[in-house]
Amino acid sequence: MLRKTLLPAMALLAAFVLSAPIAAMADESGSHTSAEAFVASLHPVTGEVSLPGAQATLKLAHGYSFLSAADAQRVLTQAWGNPPDTSVLGMIIPSTDAHAVLDEKTWAVVVTFVDEGYVSDKDAAKIDYDDMLKDLKKGTDEGNAERLKEGYPAIELVGWAEPPHYDEATHKLYWARDLKFKKADGSPDGQSLNYAIRVLGRKGYLSLNAVAPIDQLAQVRAEMPDVVAMAEFNPGERYADYNASTDKAAAYGIAALVAGGIAAKAGLFAKLGIMLLAFKKVVVIGIAAIGGLFAKLFKKKQA
Repeated sequence: MLRKTLLPAMALLAAFVLSAPIAAMADESGSHTSAEAFVASLHPVTGEVSLPGAQATLKLAHGYSFLSAADAQRVLTQAWGNPPDTSVLGMIIPSTDAHAVLDEKTWAVVVTFVDEGYVSDKDAAKIDYDDMLKDLKKGTDEGNAERLKEGYPAIELVGWAEPPHYDEATHKLYWARDLKFKKADGSPDGQSLNYAIRVLGRKGYLSLNAVAPIDQLAQVRAEMPDVVAMAEFNPGERYADYNASTDKAAAYGIAALVAGGIAAKAGLFAKLGIMLLAFKKVVVIGIAAIGGLFAKLFKKKQA
């Protein structure tokens, strides 16, 4: 039986714990194919991977592979039952076996590129993430009435699963949030981990959103440095290549990337979000934490 597909809107985010393997799925024509046939149609690649849509390159570490934009989008739509999203550039998985996309214990990183311009990091050292967390919690709580009204679970932002870190030398930012879901009667409806990586470049940033069960935080935390190190912009497109006289600058800084909802107020509703991992099947939820805005919500099919 399929769970309800939640609303479209912002950017990607996810979390998952599979309770059963997927036996069959529908393709774009509506016909069904077996999970084995679907997996056989995927083509994970290893080594160095070019991302032409972002002018960037992934240097995959040993044991990792990458699904192209077409394959990743098929996984999201056909295997996981999500609405189409052509902004997805691909998916990193910690395995060279395509069967991993159907494994309840695996995690994945969805890759997109946001071309909103050069993001200044001048505010990075001044951000009080404790204060930001208070605002994010308040905004998330304020959005719950509308979420419940629409038939979706309420969300509690428990806190930072991993406090935000910005590496000034590499211009890479990452953080993780611990979120809980609650039904209208207040009973628990799962927990998720949102692990986000942002790689800043000359014309925008790479957005790498990790999908993982909350109980795998320790493993994901241990492996995130590998993932962070994999992504680099190509020469000429790197952060240091920015030319203030010719290049576009984003209307926000590091704080907005982490806050999400603050950035949405700057007109970035369709670009920024947080990756939430739901407790049951893979469910990707993006929300603007401040302002109670909804974002894209993905889910995996249940057998």
